[in-house]
Amino acid sequence: MASFTLTNETWEKVKIKFLRKYRELSNADLQFVPGKEEELVQQLMNLVKRDREYVEFTIKKALADPKGNRL
Repeated sequence: MASFTLTNETWEKVKIKFLRKYRELSNADLQFVPGKEEELVQQLMNLVKRDREYVEFTIKKALADPKGNRL
């Protein structure tokens, strides 16, 4: 179970940061449906080849500073 909650608006901000950090990803790779945070985590784990802790930490970090450019 994901330890965060996203809305379409907050995901758009996080998605931009992921696209900047992982240039091989596309908008199509990062599709999100509200309420499906667990599926998003699984998808990101596969795409960036990292574990759950890293992916969740990265998303939470992006959510903590939504206006910043850093991920």
